[in-house]
Amino acid sequence: MELLRNAVRPYAWGSRTTIPELQGREVPSPHPEAELWMGAHPGDPSLVIGADGVERSLLELIEADPEGQLGRDCAQRWENRLPFLLKILAVEEPLSMQAHPSAGQAREGYAREEAAGITRDAPNRNYPDPTAKPELVCALTEFHALAGFRDPHRTVELLRAVETPGLAKYTELLAAQPDSDGMRALFTTWITLPQATLDELLPEVLDACVLHVKDHGEFDTECRTILELGEAHPRDAGVLAALLLNRLILGAGEAIYLPAGNLHLYLHGTAVEILANSDNILRCGLTPKHVDVPELLRVVDFTCCDMPVLRGEAGDCGDVYTTDAPEFELVRCEWGAGDRGELRTHGGRPQILLCTAGAVSVRADDGRSVELARGQSMWLPASNPPVTLRPVGEGRAQLFRATSGSVHRR
Repeated sequence: MELLRNAVRPYAWGSRTTIPELQGREVPSPHPEAELWMGAHPGDPSLVIGADGVERSLLELIEADPEGQLGRDCAQRWENRLPFLLKILAVEEPLSMQAHPSAGQAREGYAREEAAGITRDAPNRNYPDPTAKPELVCALTEFHALAGFRDPHRTVELLRAVETPGLAKYTELLAAQPDSDGMRALFTTWITLPQATLDELLPEVLDACVLHVKDHGEFDTECRTILELGEAHPRDAGVLAALLLNRLILGAGEAIYLPAGNLHLYLHGTAVEILANSDNILRCGLTPKHVDVPELLRVVDFTCCDMPVLRGEAGDCGDVYTTDAPEFELVRCEWGAGDRGELRTHGGRPQILLCTAGAVSVRADDGRSVELARGQSMWLPASNPPVTLRPVGEGRAQLFRATSGSVHRR
């Protein structure tokens, strides 16, 4: 039951205000700050601040006592690894378009690349580890994303609304087979177009999107997104692929779950993200990094539907975002101004608590008590006794609780 000091990742797409403001540091920061990592990722593990002020790597603590830190079931299932990573995302500019593999795909791909002698830090490495990477993102502010393939009939309507001479044959390709197979065919065609063909088609599409926005067309938001991506990546097939995905705007507290194969792209906003502790990414485009098209096509799920938005289901200790991911579970605890209610968590699983508004008192059954201020986080090992959470002060308070998933999930 100790506070954490966490790593900030300074990716170029990050914000210079969001994370430093959350932590009470000087704003703006000298450079973009994109992610705040809380967990035991080997690349940037959190530091646990002991009662004596000494800081120790959470990764090292787990390696020294996996059952005490993780619990027997979690340690056995995940081979003495903390299976999840908790993050704050501060998205100022769009990320790359990407998908993640299933557990089986990750194991097979990792073994294949190991046998081929590709070093784990090589730029063309797809599978630096043998694990899946499902993730869930929960908005703290209005959060914009593209995720999952839109219903093909609706996509045909969009394509016809911005149709150009060069685009027409592709629109009819999907119109003739408006299902997941048709979507696969169109997506595959677009991301394998010769650059010369792409250089002719993309300007046509962008010009059509400009006209659609000027005319206040039905797909104004989608067209504005394509224009934003096209300006940043003027020769990239990922701009066309973005036409096929659901355009989402999440309100605070709303979340989306991204299982294996879900093609997605975060556009703008601040969110809490929980994901499996893995680095396996298959990129589609909108990035200078490695894009392996054949491997991407093996991983992407072309199922077409509206993307479900999760709002949390009432549980014993806050609103639970239920998924089928065995690696993690995320709970949001909320207190309105003047609310003095207590919430109680159970022990037995590793937990990270993150305060995102106000302040929260964390009191263990053995009498220990720690106050979490906004921007602070805490590690609760599985051996920690149950704790009681209550707001401090009269204002609004919010806390996220990240744990490993139930041992019964598959």
